[in-house]
Amino acid sequence: MEVAANRAVVTAENQKIWVAVFIFAFLALMIDGADLMFLSYSLSSLTKEFGLTKVQAGTLGSVTLAGMAIGGIFGGLASDRFGRVRTVVATIMLFSIGTAALGTTHSFEQFAVFRFLASLGLGAVYVVSNTLMAEYVPTERRTTVLGSLQAGWSVGYVVATLLSGWILPTYGWRWLFYIAIIPVVLAVLMQRIVPEPASWVASRQKALADKAAGIVSSKKKESAMKIIFAHPGHRRMFIMWSLAAGFLQFGYYGVNNWMPTYLEKELHMNFKAMTGYMVGTYVAMILGKIVAGWLADKFGRRAVFAFGALGTAVFLPAIVFYHTPENIVYLLIVFGFLYGIPYGVNATYMTESFETSIRGSAVGGAYNVGRIGAAVAPACIGYLATNGSIGLGFLVMGAAYFLCGIVPALFIKEKQYDPQQ
Repeated sequence: MEVAANRAVVTAENQKIWVAVFIFAFLALMIDGADLMFLSYSLSSLTKEFGLTKVQAGTLGSVTLAGMAIGGIFGGLASDRFGRVRTVVATIMLFSIGTAALGTTHSFEQFAVFRFLASLGLGAVYVVSNTLMAEYVPTERRTTVLGSLQAGWSVGYVVATLLSGWILPTYGWRWLFYIAIIPVVLAVLMQRIVPEPASWVASRQKALADKAAGIVSSKKKESAMKIIFAHPGHRRMFIMWSLAAGFLQFGYYGVNNWMPTYLEKELHMNFKAMTGYMVGTYVAMILGKIVAGWLADKFGRRAVFAFGALGTAVFLPAIVFYHTPENIVYLLIVFGFLYGIPYGVNATYMTESFETSIRGSAVGGAYNVGRIGAAVAPACIGYLATNGSIGLGFLVMGAAYFLCGIVPALFIKEKQYDPQQ
């Protein structure tokens, strides 16, 4: 009886911790997503005030992605060494303060510098929040939970859309960035409430014990990245995920950065109508991520990921060539649903590809090496828009999504490691 009672207390305590982790990781990704979209919605205002060319406007998106790539790589390394929670807290503070500082800028160059600094935190918080959550969730429910967690990013898009529709016409773009200082409060609370995952604590304690006992092997002396590239299986997974992540983000961020401008400038929607259509797209994306997570637990990570990527590849040309004022809302809703599926599966699929001791470094490295390649996407669309149209750029993004679906389908097995062990 006493053992059963103690077990019930432990289970209840674990449940409270699990819920706390999910809430804070969800809020962290929501803020991350909202912050990312602030640039997209303020792009027209920035272009007008700073006199930006289309290439310069696209370059701001590329600067953001370059910063996110570097931040994600170092964030992953930091999470393996200093802890998942500590790294998430530090990165939230970095991007909150950096984004608020954007409201004080008065030139393209100033804005680009502060955007790059803020983006270091943006890139790290996504990778480490997903790793943190993956190490708390059992395998049989992991994709459902992480797919729901990815919805936090899309909820952030909806929040950014609603805030932009309210703040930009009345108060201007600067106040849209000033409010980004608020998440600092979340970072302080997270540090106090959320513990580090047991698997990370055990891995770290073992490493410290080995060091203290003087039995550190040559493998332990090496950095995580050296271990990854010295092991054929880890190296292969790292390369495959770098390619898949590069194609995914090339398509995703290229479309994401330019879709509001495409609807406003090329489809001639007014700002409020455009934000309404984007809300519908993002709500569909939220549903797509949650459904994808559930389906991936039932039918497998690989099949669902590939279906979402290939479906998005097919549907982007449909938006460009077959839109009408009557059907555009339906096209955007279906697109939003498909668009969300790869991200609903991506975090689980990647974290299960690497063992605990190198997971943060491997996931952060592969995902953000891919993001370096994706950093050219917004500028690429800006260039194509200068000589043609934004829609032409979307066709290129569709090709990237096609390759994004093919690489995992052919080369990446699922459930290679359990993040709770």
